[in-house]
Amino acid sequence: MNGVLMAVALGDRERTMTTHEELLARAVALRPLLREHAADAEANRRVPDEVIDAIAEAGLFGLATPKRYGGHQSSVRTMLDVSAALAEGDGSASWVVTLVTACNWLTSLFPTKAQDEVFGADPDARVTGVLTPTSTTVRVEGGWRVSGRWSCDSGSGLGSSRSDWAVLGVPLNDADGTVVDQGLALIPRTDLSLEDTRLMTGMRGAAANCLVGEDVFVPEYRVISVLAAIGGDHATEHEDEVLSRAAFVPLLTLVLAGPQLGLGRAALRYVTENAGRKPVSYTFYETQADSVAVQTQIAEAALRIDTATLLAERAAADIDEAARRGTYPDFTRRARVRAYTGWAVQNVLEAIGILLNVHGAASFAETNPLQRIWRDANTAGRHAMAAPAVALEVYGKALLGVDETITPLV
Repeated sequence: MNGVLMAVALGDRERTMTTHEELLARAVALRPLLREHAADAEANRRVPDEVIDAIAEAGLFGLATPKRYGGHQSSVRTMLDVSAALAEGDGSASWVVTLVTACNWLTSLFPTKAQDEVFGADPDARVTGVLTPTSTTVRVEGGWRVSGRWSCDSGSGLGSSRSDWAVLGVPLNDADGTVVDQGLALIPRTDLSLEDTRLMTGMRGAAANCLVGEDVFVPEYRVISVLAAIGGDHATEHEDEVLSRAAFVPLLTLVLAGPQLGLGRAALRYVTENAGRKPVSYTFYETQADSVAVQTQIAEAALRIDTATLLAERAAADIDEAARRGTYPDFTRRARVRAYTGWAVQNVLEAIGILLNVHGAASFAETNPLQRIWRDANTAGRHAMAAPAVALEVYGKALLGVDETITPLV
C-alpha cells in the first residue's frame, strides 16, 4: 500500500475508533442516571421518561440507523459494547436500547421507500419488533392484510419509551393460501393497539407488552422475506452500507449478549466492593476479602465474565469483518456465532450465581441491586435465540457435517 492510501486507511480507522469510543463514553456517562432510576423502572414496568429522553439525547437509539438519515450506522462491536455499558447501570434500559437498535437495523434492510417513511420522516424514530409470525395474512392488491398478536415486544411501552414503528413476523402465502415463506412487516404503531401483558419477574422495566393488529394493510415494499435475509439477500438498495450487509441471524443473536455482559460486570463490581467490609458469617474472617474461598470464587466469576466477553467480541469481529469485506459467512461460521452467544450467556449466568453465593442471603434483600441483576440476567438469558442448548446442537451438527436442520435461524 502506498503512503497516500495508507494515510487514508489510517484516517478512516481513527474516525471509526473515535466514533466507537465516543458512543461508548456516552453510555458510560449515563450509568449514574440509570442506577438512580432502576428501581423505578422495575416498579412501574417501564423505563422512566427521564432515562429514555437522556438515552435519546445521547444518540444511542441511532446506533444502527443509516447515516443517510443522521444515524451512526456503527458496527456490531459498538452495539455490543454500548449495550454492555448501559446494563452496568440498569438491565431493563440496556435491553430496550439493544432491541430498538436491532429493530432499527432490521428496518435498514427494507427498500429505501420503506426506510424513508420511517427515518426520513423522523431520523430519531424507534422501531421495536417480534420475529415470531403469530399472525395471519391475506394477499391483496399492492400488499397484504395482516391481523395478529405479537407478545413480548420490548420497548413498546407508553410515555417516551413508546416505539414509533414495529417490525413483526408474518406468514407469507401463495395464491392458494399455502404458507411458503416467513416475512417481516413494517407497521406504524398508529395502526396497532397495545395490551399491557408483561408481568415478569425480570427485565420488568423493558415494557415488553403485546401488540395487536386487526386487518392492517401493509404495502408490498414494507414486507421482506426472512428466508432471503437469512441467506444474505437483503432488500435494501444501499449495498455500500457496511452494517446493512451484516449477517442476519448472527447479528440478531449476538446483540442479546450485550446486556448480559454488563449485568455480570455490575454484579462483580458490587460484590468485590463490599467484600472488604462484609464478614464471612459464622467464621473468624472479619472480611470476605480475607477468605481464600471467597478469593477463588471471585477469580472464577471474573474469568467466566472475561470468557464471555472474549467470545462475544470475537463473534462481533467475525460479523463486522465479513460485512466490511462484503462476504456472507457460511453456515458453520454463522452457527459458531450462535454457539458463542449461548456459551457467553451461560458463563455470565454462572458467574452471577457464584457472586450471589459469595455475597450470601443479603443478595436477595429488596434494596440490594444484586437481586434485580440476578432476575434480569436470568430472564434475558432464557431468550430462545440465546439458549445454549439449541446453539450447541446446531454448531455441533455443522462441525460434524450432519445435514439435519433443527432451525432455520442460523
